[in-house]
Amino acid sequence: MIYYSDAFLDSLLLEDIHYGDLTTRALGIGALQGEIHFSRKQAGFVSGLTVGQKLLEKLGLQTKLYANDGDHTDSGALLMVAKGRADALHQGWKIVQNVIEWSSGVTHMTRLMVDILRKSQPDAQLACTRKNIPGTKLLATAAVLAGNGIIHRQGCAETILMFANHRRFLAEPDNWCAAITALRHDAPEKTIIVEADNPEEAYLALQGRPDVLQLDKFHPDEIRRLVKDAAVLAPHCTLSAAGGLNAETIGNYADTGLKLFVTSAPYYAPPADIKVRLYPAGSDKTENN
Repeated sequence: MIYYSDAFLDSLLLEDIHYGDLTTRALGIGALQGEIHFSRKQAGFVSGLTVGQKLLEKLGLQTKLYANDGDHTDSGALLMVAKGRADALHQGWKIVQNVIEWSSGVTHMTRLMVDILRKSQPDAQLACTRKNIPGTKLLATAAVLAGNGIIHRQGCAETILMFANHRRFLAEPDNWCAAITALRHDAPEKTIIVEADNPEEAYLALQGRPDVLQLDKFHPDEIRRLVKDAAVLAPHCTLSAAGGLNAETIGNYADTGLKLFVTSAPYYAPPADIKVRLYPAGSDKTENN
C-alpha cells in the first residue's frame, strides 16, 4: 500500500482551489446537493482512482468506486461517483480528473509494454526509472505498480548505479574491476549496478562481476551476444536493457534473452480521456451510462 499524506493531498487540491470556485459562488449554487461521475471514454487500463477518492473525501464528499487501480475497463465504463455539496463537487472536479487521466495513461502504457515482453519472457520485468516528471513521483510510482511494472530505484541512495559520469572522476576510469571492488567494500549491503555504453565497456564490466550490468542503447543483436557470453564470464550477473525503450520499440528486445528492461517512457504516455459529468440531486443521469 502506498501512503498518501494529508500534506500531499492538500498540495494537489491547493493547486486549483485556494479560494474556492468563483463561478459556483457567483451563481449561488454552492449549497445545493449533487453528484459527480467519472468514466473512461475509451477502453483501457485505469489508475489514480485511490488518490482521486481521497481527494474528494477531503472535500467532505461521499464516494463510491466502480473500478480499482490497474483494472481494464470498457469504453464508457463508470469509474467513480461522489455525492455532496455542489461547491465541493466543482472544487474536486478538475484536479481529480487530471490525476486519473495522467495516472491512467502511465498505467496503460506500462501494462502494454509488460504484456509485450511477457509474450516472449513470462517472468520479464519492466522497471521504470526515477526520471519522472518533477513533482509526480508518488503518483508515477502508484501508476507504474498498477500497470504491473516495478520501480528501478526511487532515489540515488537506494542502490549503487555507476555511470560513465562517475567513472570519469576516477584515477583509472577504465579499471572496472577496481571500481566495482571499491563499491562492494564501501556499500556491502547494496546491489551493485553499473552501466555500459558500448560492447567494449560491457565486457570490461563483466570482468568485475557486478550484480547488474545495464546496457544503454544497445542493439538487440549486441545484447543477444552479451547474454551468451555473460553466462560464462559472470554467471550471477543480471543484464538489463535501458535507453530508447517504449511501446513501439520494446518488442524488438523481448526475445533477446533479457528479463529486465529499464524505461521512463510510461511517464510521457498520452493521458486517458476521462469524462466528467455533474448532476443536481434527483436529476436524470442516463446520459452518462
